Amino acid sequence: MLKVATKGSKKIMREIDKIIIHCSATPEGRDVDIETIRGWHINERGWSDIGYHYVIELDGTIKKGRPISRSGAHTKGYNKNSIGICYVGGTEKDDIKISKDTRTAAQKESLTKLLLELKTVDYCKAVIHSHRDFANKTCPSFDATEEYKYISDYYE
Repeated sequence: MLKVATKGSKKIMREIDKIIIHCSATPEGRDVDIETIRGWHINERGWSDIGYHYVIELDGTIKKGRPISRSGAHTKGYNKNSIGICYVGGTEKDDIKISKDTRTAAQKESLTKLLLELKTVDYCKAVIHSHRDFANKTCPSFDATEEYKYISDYYE
């Protein structure tokens, strides 16, 4: 789906064909908010903004990150045509080297709601993927491609 955003008189166009799910790779139960992640990306990585378009916090709150009109910085080689969604968590509480699907019930509900909204409103042809589909990583600590295949397939 082609989306057009304007910045002054300049049009910004992005064709979105992927929605890529990530985790923050933080310990289970650790309450990390979008501003903390934004700080990591700006201060530690030197980016202009947070790399994700949405972040889902532990309580299920969906926060908007980088504007969708701008390419994300979340999946090398695939940012131009994708939307990046990150849920907070993704590792064992006592060992961040061990991946674990730590999504709370509220995060699961919010992620499903956000995906349905994106697919039915503006991006019906976008396919939902796990970050690990494009990188040698375990992110997002569960198989989002398979879990949300029914949404990708239904709204094509």
